[in-house]
Amino acid sequence: MTINDIKAEVLLPTQELRNDLPFFTKTLGMRLENIFPADDPSVATFSGHGIRVRIEKGADVAPGHLRILTDNPDSFANGQRKLTAPNGTKIEVVPLSPTVDQPKTQHEFAVRRLRDEAPWIIGRAGMHYRDLIPTRLGGSIIASHIRIPDGGPVPDMVHFHTVGFQLIFCYKGWVDVLYEDQGDVIRLHAGDCVTQPPGIRHRVVEASAEIEVIEIGVPAEHVTTIDHDFILPNGKGDPAREWDGQTFVHHTQNTAHWSPFRIPGFSARDTGISAGTKGVAGIQVVKFEGDPVPASKHDADIHFTFVMKGTMILSAQEHKDRDLQSGDAFVIPPNMAAKYLECSDDLELLEVALRGDFKTTLL
Repeated sequence: MTINDIKAEVLLPTQELRNDLPFFTKTLGMRLENIFPADDPSVATFSGHGIRVRIEKGADVAPGHLRILTDNPDSFANGQRKLTAPNGTKIEVVPLSPTVDQPKTQHEFAVRRLRDEAPWIIGRAGMHYRDLIPTRLGGSIIASHIRIPDGGPVPDMVHFHTVGFQLIFCYKGWVDVLYEDQGDVIRLHAGDCVTQPPGIRHRVVEASAEIEVIEIGVPAEHVTTIDHDFILPNGKGDPAREWDGQTFVHHTQNTAHWSPFRIPGFSARDTGISAGTKGVAGIQVVKFEGDPVPASKHDADIHFTFVMKGTMILSAQEHKDRDLQSGDAFVIPPNMAAKYLECSDDLELLEVALRGDFKTTLL
């Protein structure tokens, strides 16, 4: 017996089968597969749109709810989005392809300290997660600190995300990943990062023990789709290819160029992500240079920072000072005056801004 020898069907009830026949065949466009008994039919089976439905008179089950997925809803059921069959089954017509719905950012000042938190949560493919922005700013962003304690092969599948922006930054250890049209395995070492443009197929292959990454996703809730038919690696492809206007960006720490940061007292290496996303997001790694640091404010819609090394005190307008160390994170809303104080010599920060072409005002 093979999987092709096995089928499944959804059982739905009816009080009068003859009333349901035209609805399921004509309105929903399904195909009648069988019907019986011939003299007074009480059971019929329909197939279509990837499902098989058995309607049975007197069946002791609920009427059910069917979702019809199509990217051309106006051509289905005369453009109706919600219907009810004679047997009571609810029909909902929804998009086949997930879309990105970016919520309006709910701005707030937020600090997340590693030493104050509850245990890590086990998520997809056995990876451990901690949420770096618990409120997710109204659903506009998710920032996750992810680790794989044991390392080795990762039980991941080829998949893609319906997102506006996504970043993978290797914080500790190394991780091997495969990306659509990017050739063979890419190994990210600590300090390296990649963007995952909307819809790019990818798979995590293997990781070192105690690997840790920072993952940024916009919006917070986005659909992950498994692509069972896509094989990686699939060749080099077109290096200039765009997915929803974004190119794949692979930034490596060893080839980075350091230059003055937007705030005096620091230098930064630009990851090239602002250019690769056409300004959607800007990612920089920042290190302290020992000079006095002035207060400043920004006009970015979302401004998130993760402390990778060292210690500092975050002083923000109308909030008590917060001492921070590696593993901590904070969000500063637009136009809030803030200052980085008592920075240790080894202080290193990961700065994430949306948009990437925001402006800074020194105070």
